Amino acid sequence: MIIKVTPDRERAKSMLNMVIDRKNFVSSIDSQKFPTIAAENYYEIIKELAAAILLLNGVKAMGESAHKETIDALSEYKEVEEWELKLMNDLRIKRNESSYEGKQINISYLENKKEKIIKIIEKLENLLRKGIGV
Repeated sequence: MIIKVTPDRERAKSMLNMVIDRKNFVSSIDSQKFPTIAAENYYEIIKELAAAILLLNGVKAMGESAHKETIDALSEYKEVEEWELKLMNDLRIKRNESSYEGKQINISYLENKKEKIIKIIEKLENLLRKGIGV
């Protein structure tokens, strides 16, 4: 469920700092050896960026489908392309299967998608930075 909230620039900045920490962490691990952990962290980065972008615009997703709705809400931004939304949702599903069912994320998945995932992260981070003026 998407709800209206008071836009919160300071919280969005704080979320950006967490994203930076996660990016530093994921770049420091061997994604060939730990593809599941790397993919989960890429997803968390995307989710946090998306949530912060929405927060700047006074909306927030809550409830059981909050992560999906957060990603889907990015469709309102002309900068975000359909293929990017599909990849974000695919990564969300992979992360959920990993977190809740113990399924490992195959190294080939990460090898095939990593470059595109990083481009999505860069785009979302730029959108957020533009919105908070940093």
